[in-house]
Amino acid sequence: MTTSDQAALWTPAGWRRDDTIIERIVPGIANLHSHAFQRAMAGMAERQSDPRDSFWTWRETMYRFAGRFTPESLHAVASQLYVEMLEAGYTTVCEFHYLHHAPDGRPYADPAAMSRALIQAARETGIRMTLLPVLYMTGGFDERPLGERQRRFGHEVDAYLRLLDTLRSESDELLKVGCCLHSLRAVPPSPMREVLAALPDDSRVHVHIAEQVAEVEDCLAIRKARPVRWLLDHAEVDERWTLVHATHLDAGEVQGIADSGATVAICTTTEANLGDGLFPLRDYLDAGGAWGVGSDSHISVSPVEELRWLEYGQRLITRRRNIAVGTHSTSVGETLLRGVVASAERSTGFDAISLAGDFLTLDRDAPAFAGATDEDYIDRWLFSGNRNLVREVHVGGRQVVAEGRHRDRDAVAARYGRTLRALLAD
Repeated sequence: MTTSDQAALWTPAGWRRDDTIIERIVPGIANLHSHAFQRAMAGMAERQSDPRDSFWTWRETMYRFAGRFTPESLHAVASQLYVEMLEAGYTTVCEFHYLHHAPDGRPYADPAAMSRALIQAARETGIRMTLLPVLYMTGGFDERPLGERQRRFGHEVDAYLRLLDTLRSESDELLKVGCCLHSLRAVPPSPMREVLAALPDDSRVHVHIAEQVAEVEDCLAIRKARPVRWLLDHAEVDERWTLVHATHLDAGEVQGIADSGATVAICTTTEANLGDGLFPLRDYLDAGGAWGVGSDSHISVSPVEELRWLEYGQRLITRRRNIAVGTHSTSVGETLLRGVVASAERSTGFDAISLAGDFLTLDRDAPAFAGATDEDYIDRWLFSGNRNLVREVHVGGRQVVAEGRHRDRDAVAARYGRTLRALLAD
């Protein structure tokens, strides 16, 4: 990226600027956790099915919906999602992908067909992608077999490693392929060790962990340790790892994750939608932990909303304001933006030079920025309403959004509409 004397570039050290400012440029944001197919069911699980509705009842709805997807429909839905991400300011997506096979569990003629649908969607829309094919083997910590609606997710270790090998051969400047363990309840200890031992040294590893209290209780009952504690004790968790959610932690686990160098992917809007709980943000910041955000189930596709409600959740439980501030700035917005920028390289696997080509131009003419200064620009972006203030988006130096619109918005939306109507037709 280059900037002229008419541009100001925000960096974690503050604004780099000259006397005349025409454009305000901020780094692109990495979305650290995505299940693309779930974008199509956003808003469709908001009627009470049980007075005790929770993640676990929502999951049954999700399973029924997941059973309808083909490579073609996944491509259409993912394309719509990635357009929305780019327009909102996400420039990289970590796609946590577990819809591998046909609904009956049989592999497609091309075992990578569903993965290739996601890759095609990313390449066509222009988003940077870290594809994370998921290893999913068992239905619980007791290692029971996968249920009928989980069959299309499953792999044995050898087939999973072959899939990774196949997909890694397609890597390029905008595509990385990492490893993904669905969760400790879905991957028993021995296969986990086998897979981790077979990975390239630079492979990123993502895992759902400690999202639900029931998960913590089951892990304690069967493995005699809390999930994060068990993982830290049984795997070489380091900067290559991203722990998704990690909502329910004790003090030792908070410090343990921070000391390991792993990143936590916090998915505030999904965690709120599912009733998961609130991440212990202030304690984690005090421990020096790395973190980023993801939109997960995509009931919201907005980094502004993820970051804003990450802070607002802390305010609600502490009854105080301006919680997420660091040693570099008293600005909440700058602290939050610094956090997501700092975690992008270690969580996605793309190097800093590559990520430097991903940036956003904010809409300087928006009323939200009237009279804005260096000191309040980022806070105004994140805390001044729901209008999208992203005007241009560049990925790898290529412009993909202009005047707030993705170059292919209309065509992608039309195909998505046809696809969704077909998915819901039965």
